[in-house]
Amino acid sequence: MKGVFSAPGDYIHFKSQVPLHKIPIGTKQWRYYDFGPKVVPPLICLPGTAGTADVYYKQIMSLSMKGYRVISVDIPHVWNHQEWIQSFEKFLDAIDVHHIHLYGTSLGGFLAQLFAQHRPRRVKSLILSNTFLETHSFASSMPWAPIVGWTPSFLLKRYVLTGIRDGPHEPFIADSVDFVVSQVETLSREDLASRLTLTVDSASVGPLLLSDSFITIMDTNDYSAIPQQLKDQLSERYPGARRAYLKTGGDFPFLSRPDEVNLHLQLHLRRVGVEAQPDLVRSIPKDGTGGSPSKENDKEKDGDDQPKDNGGNRESTSEENQLPQAPESSEFHGLDDQPFSNAKVCSLDHEDAIILMLSKPLLQSTWEFFIFSLLPFYVESLYVTSKYYGWKFRKLV
Repeated sequence: MKGVFSAPGDYIHFKSQVPLHKIPIGTKQWRYYDFGPKVVPPLICLPGTAGTADVYYKQIMSLSMKGYRVISVDIPHVWNHQEWIQSFEKFLDAIDVHHIHLYGTSLGGFLAQLFAQHRPRRVKSLILSNTFLETHSFASSMPWAPIVGWTPSFLLKRYVLTGIRDGPHEPFIADSVDFVVSQVETLSREDLASRLTLTVDSASVGPLLLSDSFITIMDTNDYSAIPQQLKDQLSERYPGARRAYLKTGGDFPFLSRPDEVNLHLQLHLRRVGVEAQPDLVRSIPKDGTGGSPSKENDKEKDGDDQPKDNGGNRESTSEENQLPQAPESSEFHGLDDQPFSNAKVCSLDHEDAIILMLSKPLLQSTWEFFIFSLLPFYVESLYVTSKYYGWKFRKLV
């Protein structure tokens, strides 16, 4: 979490390929990514308190290449759970989506369950990761919850960041922490205050009409900011849910263990009847790696056998291929004695041959004109220069 953060190459590539949407709905501003075939029922990703729509970019890149539609949203400025349910429903209506599959982590998982409870016809399945059923324990551990709406931004950010485990991490987990911390820095005071209010506002998830067989619980076994007791309560509530345990991954397995998470998401979608449409995939490279632009350019160069010193400019490459190379020696050669190694063999028709025959004497006469015209000026400059330096020499002596 220390030092200068540098955005990963695959994230830079993602930003260049997937557009960010911003739409106002009533008084709420929704910020989201929507990528993949529109005919497929979407998987909607809901982040936690410290997350944004960007934290699921690895899921968007991978699953969309397999033919799934993935939508990742920012939690807007809502200040109670009922407002969240109504606002999220209006958002779905605005983007013309009716049946959804929700993937929520931490606070996002709690909000996903609330929406499934109150709008059961719209939610077809749930994937819950490192989340909880009720917020009473968070409210009791935050005595200043009533004034969170008036708390300065730097205090809110400090409080959120203290919930992220700091210390020595393996490289992938450390990178995931750095990325999320960089996203926290982009959040406004209202963003943080509203999310913390949703976390400490006393509420609990009631019974769901959704069958347990359409729920997958995906937790990490090493550590997370959610107490193990709350995760155990979730497992007890849905005894028939599928379990997908990750041995390691920390608080943000979708960033630190994207391959495992994406595999479990894909298996869940297949199990609940979502049919992918890989034939409708566009834009991002089909290998799903989402490498940086430099890597993609390198692949193109290797595939086309382009020289490495052309800077990736195809126009300059074609021009260089059409023009003869300069001689290696810096020695001057006349028009009549150019090195044969620099000549190009080409076929000339009758008209081209006539033009070439006429142009050679013309070029030679032009060259002689410039030589004899400029020679007196050159000799005169040598004379003036020699007089100047000779005068300076005499003055020094």
